[in-house]
Amino acid sequence: MDYYLISTSAHDRSLAGVLVEEFVLCEDFTAAGIDSAEWGSETGEWLAAPEVSRLIRSDGALRARVRPAGRRVAREAYARLGGGELPEEEELREHFRRRQPLPTTAPLRLGSGPDKDRRYRILFAGELGADGLAGAQAALRLKPTGDPRVVGTASVSAGGHGFTWELRRIGSGIAWCVDVTARLGGGSLATLEALLTYQRQAVRRQGLIPVTVERFA
Repeated sequence: MDYYLISTSAHDRSLAGVLVEEFVLCEDFTAAGIDSAEWGSETGEWLAAPEVSRLIRSDGALRARVRPAGRRVAREAYARLGGGELPEEEELREHFRRRQPLPTTAPLRLGSGPDKDRRYRILFAGELGADGLAGAQAALRLKPTGDPRVVGTASVSAGGHGFTWELRRIGSGIAWCVDVTARLGGGSLATLEALLTYQRQAVRRQGLIPVTVERFA
């Protein structure tokens, strides 16, 4: 699960609530939707929050009030706000009553690569400062490319497959993406799932908000 701390406003960083999300994935590990629930100190109850999940990805003003966190930090914030003990994740899922759907389409065959090649894009909203950018480069083990649009690239062989990925700016840096090419071999696809999950979480920890996981081929 992904946890976020919500502040009172962009200028007042006082804690106001906790948002919990979980991506719903298809069989090929693309994103079909986001389940979420929000707890606010004013209401003192958990409510389904698909509108909040949508807006923190599309509204920069609201996104400025949200900070990604791990479960430990979220648990401490929840207790500090008077919520008590943060529920276990199975209990939190009971509050996921309305899903924020994400568009899904069949992957296109682009280029002339082998049929077993898959191309994914993990899209993020937000801006990376110098520290966040350095953290993302380290977590993704990127090597510089010299291309101002591409922060860096990396590759690895694991689980019988080959993987290459790059971190790219979109526009003027208000959005980012990790583009992944998977050259599938005979190993388990669990390796691919684990890699995509790691990359999504690694960049989220630097302050960006994951928007979706798409597949182009």
